[in-house]
Amino acid sequence: MSTAHTVRPSSPRPLLVRSIPALWTFALGLWGLSRQDSVWRDEAATWQVARRSTAETVHMLGNVDVVHGLYYLLMHGLFDLFGPGTAVLRLPSVVAMAVAASCVAALGHRLAGPWAGLGGGLALGLLPAVQFYLQEGRPYALVAAGAGISTLLLVTLLEGRGRAVHWVAYGSTVALGGLLNWLSLMILPAHLATLLWTRADRATAKRWTAAAVAAATCVLPLVLFSRSQSAQVSWIPPLTWHMLIGPTILLAIGCAGALLDRPRARRLSAAAVGLPLLAVPQLGLVGLSLIQPLFLDRYVLFSLLGLALLIGVAIGAAVEAVARRRPRAAPWVLPVVMAVAVAALLPQALAKRSPASRVDDVLAAAGEIRRMKKPGDAVLFIPAARRDTRLVSPDAFAGLRDIALARGPEESGTLKGTEARPDRIRAAMLAQRRILLVTDAPGVARPPATERERAKTSVLRTHFRPVADEQARGRRVTVYERRTGAR
Repeated sequence: MSTAHTVRPSSPRPLLVRSIPALWTFALGLWGLSRQDSVWRDEAATWQVARRSTAETVHMLGNVDVVHGLYYLLMHGLFDLFGPGTAVLRLPSVVAMAVAASCVAALGHRLAGPWAGLGGGLALGLLPAVQFYLQEGRPYALVAAGAGISTLLLVTLLEGRGRAVHWVAYGSTVALGGLLNWLSLMILPAHLATLLWTRADRATAKRWTAAAVAAATCVLPLVLFSRSQSAQVSWIPPLTWHMLIGPTILLAIGCAGALLDRPRARRLSAAAVGLPLLAVPQLGLVGLSLIQPLFLDRYVLFSLLGLALLIGVAIGAAVEAVARRRPRAAPWVLPVVMAVAVAALLPQALAKRSPASRVDDVLAAAGEIRRMKKPGDAVLFIPAARRDTRLVSPDAFAGLRDIALARGPEESGTLKGTEARPDRIRAAMLAQRRILLVTDAPGVARPPATERERAKTSVLRTHFRPVADEQARGRRVTVYERRTGAR
């Protein structure tokens, strides 16, 4: 009798299943980490706030960006320890996403086997959205790590292996993720769906409810206070049908992976964990966006852990299918799949690591200022938010007078400072011989939106002439000189 059908491919060891995806994702994060020494506007906010004192940061959070307060304080500590730089700015995200990949691998291993775990953990780092935020100096990768840890804790508890300390750790992790970004609380309805899917017993349901309520209660003050700063997200466009194409594709891929799942326990399965983790936050954000426009993929980046888990299930199923016919070839399924995926996604990976992957680069504009300025020059910013160039690279602006600024960002407790009235800005401009203007490149620039911006533009057009103009990575620096004989 032939033994071909009884042979099983050798399985990777549990430690390797968890560590290889973490190291793989960490390596992907280190690759091109500096993005050619570029920092874009969102990261510039992290950079400049992290360099403020704790008191100045707390003062600012009362006016703006309170949703990122915990993250800013964390980055402030890291900048104090290691100094500001692109590596310090982005390494927390790299480490966090490596942790998330390890969690996906552990989940897949427990619920669908070692090959599913290894495949899912490796797949996470290749997802285009993950590659984007893997190297982003913002809190979204940290939220993803929290989602991975809390989901792993939930599975431990549903398997009956948890104790009271695990419930405390679960609630604490969910609360910490909510304090980094309160929209991450949508992981709670995703976990509730898992509980309902697996028909958790009453005692487990009660303990989960207590932990979930405790976590939500900790985050509730942040949610309520941040509503007073909702103008910060007023720029997000209303939900349209074409915005739903991406989530629809993700859900279709996730459902296909779920159909391939073969539960190894009575009820708990990779599909019961991964599909709600993918679908519920995506659908929840769509629902919230019908009330107030909030649809940005980074707000539910953590849901991609569910997608990666289900992709791992598909890879595990492929390994088992090959093993039934060609046992010796089965261990090669994952390397072949990964090689094909890496080759297919290489253009995306290269694009994500270039300065052009972001809207602009504040460091490039600072370099142009350093080259073009002369003693006695003044500087203007249109819009005022482009002052982030000076706040990130103050040395480049040494000797320049910021003639529109009335109160600095630290003093005013804002990200960009407060500017003088339009008539005072006009008078200050007319007293200058040369003005350097920092603004957006034509491809991304918007028409003047405020009275101050219109006043700046009008005076420059009427009383000055451009003598030098440079565009670099989404920013524009123009040198204006006073017209001869202008009154």
